[in-house]
Amino acid sequence: MNTIFLLALLLPGQTVVAQEKTNVLLIVADDLRVELGCYGSPGKTPNLDALAGRGVRFDRAYCQQALCNPSRSSFLTGKRPDTLRLWSNGLHFRQKNPDVVTLPQWFKSNGYDTRCVGKIFHNWHTQVKGDPGSWSKPEFLHYANHGDDTPMVSGKVPASSVAGIGRKYGQVEVCECRDVPDEAFFDGRVAAEAVKTLSEIKDQPFFLAVGFWKPHAPFNAPKKYWNLYDRDKLPPLRPDRPKGAPQFAFHDNREVLGIPPNQVTPNASQFAEMRHGYFANISYMDAQVGKVLKALQDNKLADKTLVVFVSDHGYHLGEHSLWAKTSCFELDARVAMIFAGPEKVARGKASTSLVELVDLFPTINELCGLKPPGKLDGVSLVPVLADPNRLVKDGAFTQHPRPAYFDRTEKGTPDSMGYSVRTANGRFTEWRDWKSGKVLAAEYYDHLRDPGELINQVDTPALEKERNSAKEILHRQFSRP
Repeated sequence: MNTIFLLALLLPGQTVVAQEKTNVLLIVADDLRVELGCYGSPGKTPNLDALAGRGVRFDRAYCQQALCNPSRSSFLTGKRPDTLRLWSNGLHFRQKNPDVVTLPQWFKSNGYDTRCVGKIFHNWHTQVKGDPGSWSKPEFLHYANHGDDTPMVSGKVPASSVAGIGRKYGQVEVCECRDVPDEAFFDGRVAAEAVKTLSEIKDQPFFLAVGFWKPHAPFNAPKKYWNLYDRDKLPPLRPDRPKGAPQFAFHDNREVLGIPPNQVTPNASQFAEMRHGYFANISYMDAQVGKVLKALQDNKLADKTLVVFVSDHGYHLGEHSLWAKTSCFELDARVAMIFAGPEKVARGKASTSLVELVDLFPTINELCGLKPPGKLDGVSLVPVLADPNRLVKDGAFTQHPRPAYFDRTEKGTPDSMGYSVRTANGRFTEWRDWKSGKVLAAEYYDHLRDPGELINQVDTPALEKERNSAKEILHRQFSRP
């Protein structure tokens, strides 16, 4: 049993009180925008929908930066990117913060068996692979590259039944559809190892982090997941750039389309294939989540385990003429977040409270009865989990530098930084010069009338009050020099 026995001299009639620790199962998806069925999306995700049905779904959850390493480093340490001084994929968080305590490391120091299966920390382009001090045993399949996720099967690999877009993503075409089993790819093996790990650690307090590599590109889920969708019935692409948006708001789409000038220019059919493949990846990831949740039930752990599901950031599928992440727009900043488990978490509820990934550390800590390891940048969401109508903050913050991948430039430092706040009514963004802090451009999107962020209304007189309110909230968090 996962218990701590409080032993004392007993008077007649007294009994030993057993206090049971709450286990933690943290599940992280990569590049998942909010396309789960439980959010009203056409995404076919029955397992995550069921998880939301027994917990709290956050409808306004936001990442702190729409890039893997800064986002994951942020929510796994409870520190914002500016606090960590980390805004790129090429720097391990411990290079500038050697003594920072991570979420799993803190649980390990409090007597938990901490395990990592799959991609949790961002583990390439960095000098340190993973974070050994966070885990009780070595990580599994934590260090790899998405472009190496080729199908591994016995015998001949079946041919792909989609045309692709004429560009390789590492060793893989951006789009591939092959009739192979789930275990042919990383995530099938991650799920199998997570199931095995649960059976090994079930009799002690545990913190198990399971990181799925999908729906990140390449879009190459097994064929049966492509077959779940009719491509023509997926939401139509709206590629228009927002009217009046500054050039800072955009990037060059290099992750999916290639580095200019050697960039592919897909046609409408190829764009539709990419969107189809992304949804197939989502359903493949959901199926693997289902295997882990079933193992939790089979091992009789569901009632004493806090389950948290999040994505590291959102994603563009051609909207705003953007592909992948690295912007401050809503599609990149907004994430899926679901909590399910102990008595303090409401069941089958949704919350529109503004929350952030940086809130995960203090929230999980409190739910498990632990104190935080010093100052954290987030706040506990326990009041919202008990009453989803509660509000704990008036803004959720996201940022991103320009160039988006500045660390790969000769200069090696940003030219500017975009700071963005999502309020109840809209999104306000300032693009500031990296050295002087001077505001170079600004954006305001009225989400009450323009949820797709298609018109920059930073100069619209009728929205001055809402805009100034959002600006004040932003400056309170990110003061100017």
